[in-house]
Amino acid sequence: MRLMLGLGNPGTKYEHTRHNVGFDAVQSCAAFFQVKLKKRCFRLYRQAHVQMGEQEVLLVQPLTYMNNSGKILRHWPAVQPHDMVVVCDQLDLPPGMIRIRKGGSSAGHNGLKSLMEHLGSGDFIRIYVGVGRPAEGSGVIDHVLGRSYDPALQAGVDLAAQALAELVQGTPVEEVMLAYNRRNRST
Repeated sequence: MRLMLGLGNPGTKYEHTRHNVGFDAVQSCAAFFQVKLKKRCFRLYRQAHVQMGEQEVLLVQPLTYMNNSGKILRHWPAVQPHDMVVVCDQLDLPPGMIRIRKGGSSAGHNGLKSLMEHLGSGDFIRIYVGVGRPAEGSGVIDHVLGRSYDPALQAGVDLAAQALAELVQGTPVEEVMLAYNRRNRST
């Protein structure tokens, strides 16, 4: 089983904020495969199943709030870090740009930090969606929790969803990295 997590915060208050680009990319990927993310009773996540030959892939949106994203991993104890892909926001990339990496630190991202604490490892694939830095005089929290109708940001979410769809279909991560890293809406 492979686990594709889109990080974000639950509730309408956070819909389509910069911090929820992971949710948005997973939602778009689910639509591509014509599956619906559903919440089961007493579960703190929404999920959709995609069957790729013998491989079962789960598209997941944790509903635990960003800082506790790792809590949902107890539902899939057999999933290894190398079988996970995580989509999340990245301040150091401009809107419209994505970066795919294998492993690494949390770089201060609380959602990644929570996942790493629960997994005991950071050896999973990440798809970072650029949200850019806040304007001078603005705080990071207000920036990531703010809604943006920037078409560049949506283009980045679309690229992340496309890259995720390729990984779901079994394209090797190195090929996806080569095709998408540092690519932006104008390419």
